[in-house]
Amino acid sequence: MNKEIVLKNKIKEIRSSKNISQESLAKLVATTRQTIIAIEKGQFNPSAKLALLICIALDCKFEEIFWLE
Repeated sequence: MNKEIVLKNKIKEIRSSKNISQESLAKLVATTRQTIIAIEKGQFNPSAKLALLICIALDCKFEEIFWLE
């Protein structure tokens, strides 16, 4: 089983629909704007803690934001 697990997300879409900037989201979850950008582009997988903080900040369930592909 050599298949790489890829975590996809809808952070950008949800964040935009709630009029939250990348900088504001980064401050809400105590990270940098660059980290939010990397997560949105799928270049970085957040830790479990950061993923949950993002869910809380965006007021969404984990499954609404993240999924495996």
